[in-house]
Amino acid sequence: MTKKRFELCPADELPPGDRRIETLDGFSVGVFNVDGEYYAMKNDCPHQRAPLCEGKLTGTNRSDTAGEYNWERDGQIVTCPWHGWEFDVTTGESVFNPHRVKAKTFEATVETSEEDTGYSATSTNGSVSDSKADMVSDGGSCDGCGHHIEGSEPPVETYDVEVEQGTVVVYV
Repeated sequence: MTKKRFELCPADELPPGDRRIETLDGFSVGVFNVDGEYYAMKNDCPHQRAPLCEGKLTGTNRSDTAGEYNWERDGQIVTCPWHGWEFDVTTGESVFNPHRVKAKTFEATVETSEEDTGYSATSTNGSVSDSKADMVSDGGSCDGCGHHIEGSEPPVETYDVEVEQGTVVVYV
């Protein structure tokens, strides 16, 4: 089955600790930024179909020894607003029974937008040369056009390309 690609927003519009809830392909999906990593979860609690992703985003306590508690996974546990069931947004697993109760998750990533160029191009030497002095000297002709070129390869200018802004993308 082919996954559909949905562009949500520029990555800088979804800072760490924030979430967005969007309708993607008929599903309400929550997208979370947890410490710069993006996760997507169906906005549907498996208990009684509550809007799970609208719940409080928090962490959880863990205890390996009686009377000692450690706060962990801060910002990656969402609590169902109806009945308090807790789920890890990074895996979809429930806190109380991670092996049997899970919320549906989707792939989320940051990529270059398909609608925007999202790049910066700069010439490696600042100019494109067409002088014969800059060409390799063994000669030849361009296949197809018949144009004579100096050297075995046509002069090709290279450019450095960098992604300046990413877009949060979810695959459903």
